[in-house]
Amino acid sequence: MAWNCIPRVQLKKLVSMSTKYKATETDTAYFITITTVEWIDVFTRLNQKYAIINSLDYCQKHKELEIYAYCLMSNHLHLLCKGINGVLLSDIMKDFKKFTEKKIIENILNEPESRKEWMLPLFKKACDHLKRDQTYKVWQNGYHAEVTTSNWFIKQKLNYIHQNPVVEKIVAYPEDYYFSSARNYASLSYPLQVEVLNIF
Repeated sequence: MAWNCIPRVQLKKLVSMSTKYKATETDTAYFITITTVEWIDVFTRLNQKYAIINSLDYCQKHKELEIYAYCLMSNHLHLLCKGINGVLLSDIMKDFKKFTEKKIIENILNEPESRKEWMLPLFKKACDHLKRDQTYKVWQNGYHAEVTTSNWFIKQKLNYIHQNPVVEKIVAYPEDYYFSSARNYASLSYPLQVEVLNIF
């Protein structure tokens, strides 16, 4: 069906659906979630956790990423962030996922990993439907971007991000979880610098 044959209301709906959950605006903060394929618990090893932390740090220093909150769980990453200085968050996330995917596989292949025998085949199987030539796929497609619309929304997402390890019974208090910006907000030592929001 040609675009000029679609009624205006229907066309608007199609365009809005195509951009839903995508970070299409610059200098706009989004709540995003990036998840491993099959929800594989990759980030139970320190080397894999630091692969993500170091990559986020690099993106802040060299890719115009500004982070306000984050939490790295065993199989997903939550971020409250935005692209700044005219850089789209979608472009940053594309580079971030591509680089970390390679780093994660590199860590599995070259460092001690008792789960290698079953993890690698799953990452390989995730490539079966891809048209491009790719050996391993670590991340699920997309990052489910939700644009921040108010201080209430930001507070809600900050709380959600920081409560993740508490809900999972990993820690009793959010600030006790090391790979989370809850530590930044509690003025404790942290592995990753973030822009602490003063909206409480």
